[in-house]
Amino acid sequence: MHIERRIEELGFILPQEPQAPPGFEFSFEWVRVRGSRVYVSGHSPQRPDGSLAGPFGAVPSEVPLDVATDAARDTALAVLASVRRAIGDLDRISAFVTASGMVNADHGFTQTTTVINGFSDLVLQVFGPEIGAHARSAIGAAALPMNNAVVVSAEIEIDG
Repeated sequence: MHIERRIEELGFILPQEPQAPPGFEFSFEWVRVRGSRVYVSGHSPQRPDGSLAGPFGAVPSEVPLDVATDAARDTALAVLASVRRAIGDLDRISAFVTASGMVNADHGFTQTTTVINGFSDLVLQVFGPEIGAHARSAIGAAALPMNNAVVVSAEIEIDG
């Protein structure tokens, strides 16, 4: 419960289970645990009730850089909430291994790393560098599911 207290101290809350928008079904697992590895499907920012929070659209023409960076931070909270549901306790996380960030980017947008820093910065702030440091990619895409500005997937290692 140490990690969840840290999240609360930082002023954040973990959202409920992701809710599909009307007319859409999730045909996959949000988190798949295999041994000590936790594979996390692509997440986007969520409201506390689990619904998609946005922002929606391309960065930076429809979503400003700072808003997209905050969305990546909120995506980290969505990832942590799903992982907690899968493993029961975030204190079991022994390492963030990789994060793959995608940004709904306008043609020629080159600041995808800045956007996905929102995700990485929160993970490091919550877990510290020993557990939170991770390899990462930050790719620009012509479109993302449901027009989300940011989608991030991850691989995590757990103890026990």
